Amino acid sequence: MKPTSELELAELIADAKTPLQIKGGGTRLMGLPDGNVLDTSGLCGITLYEPGALTLVAQAGTPIAEIETALAAENQRLAFEPADLRDVLGTSGTSTLGGVAASNASGPRRISAGACRDFMLGVRFVDGLGDVVKNGGRVMKNVTGYDLVKLMSGAHGTLGVLSEVSIKVLPSVEMQLCLRIKGLDPLRAVAAMSAALGSPFEVSGAAYDVNGAVSLRLEGFEASVRYRAAQLVGVLAEFGPIEALDDQDLCTQIWCDIRDARRFKNTQGDLWRISVKPSDAPNVLSALNPSQAQLDWGGGLIWLTMPSGTDVRAKMTVAGHATLMRASAETFSTRARFHPEPAPIAKLSADLRARFDPKALLNPSLMGGLS
Repeated sequence: MKPTSELELAELIADAKTPLQIKGGGTRLMGLPDGNVLDTSGLCGITLYEPGALTLVAQAGTPIAEIETALAAENQRLAFEPADLRDVLGTSGTSTLGGVAASNASGPRRISAGACRDFMLGVRFVDGLGDVVKNGGRVMKNVTGYDLVKLMSGAHGTLGVLSEVSIKVLPSVEMQLCLRIKGLDPLRAVAAMSAALGSPFEVSGAAYDVNGAVSLRLEGFEASVRYRAAQLVGVLAEFGPIEALDDQDLCTQIWCDIRDARRFKNTQGDLWRISVKPSDAPNVLSALNPSQAQLDWGGGLIWLTMPSGTDVRAKMTVAGHATLMRASAETFSTRARFHPEPAPIAKLSADLRARFDPKALLNPSLMGGLS
């Protein structure tokens, strides 16, 4: 099923009798399919772009590449830098705006600029009964009532199928610069990233490769970037020699590799994505002893590989959320993709799904059922 209009999408869902697997570009598919594929890539096209208002509206199936091309022509960008996970997940296709919004896909700049959900101004979606719902608009404002925009972001299509998304965009930067510190263990690495992020020098990326180095990113006007980099080097002097990289192509490559977790392409075992308090990241690595790992968001996001079938959640000694990103069909049949919710939150989630998808049609097995 591949609708080409919101009306056709609504009719398909209203008439559906069996579960639907919601698919955009197919780049973020995880685990086992739910049922008949509902492909939203036919809902395509930018319907409104006002560079002066920093606002773009597009149908959910619009490729992110098309949006980024339009923005680049006006020297603008998606500040939350959504990841391209095709290499690491072994998928193909084209990443779409709807998939990015539904998964709240956010890259390294989340720690400074915010997540995808923070840039979403409004949505249109079709709920599990086939009703079209609209929420939000084209400007940021405080309103009363349910914030369905935030609710839909990160719901992975379980509450409704997005048909249109309005987003805020930002100007591109003149320059980026990357500082690198090598030879740090996880504890010292998190301390260095925390010191950088706690400084007044506007760090827009802080990551650590346990087999490599701490990487810190600064962006903005060239004079400002160079001044802030020089000051930050002084702040971080205790952590060892610091290398400054100002080659723009190299910096872009470094942060694209971090954003897209490319070091895990073709690695063996299960791939996990874990969110924790940054100061807890060293404890997680110590408890799990992964074969490979990468920290992002100053330590708040951990990518790691473990032997197939490992129960990572049972081995975690700190609070956090562990998402199984890539595994065999056998592992996905026994492990939930997403971290099980505490009972009170699980009750709220179930009530929401009962309200928005009473027939349990939309990705019904994605959010629960296993441990």
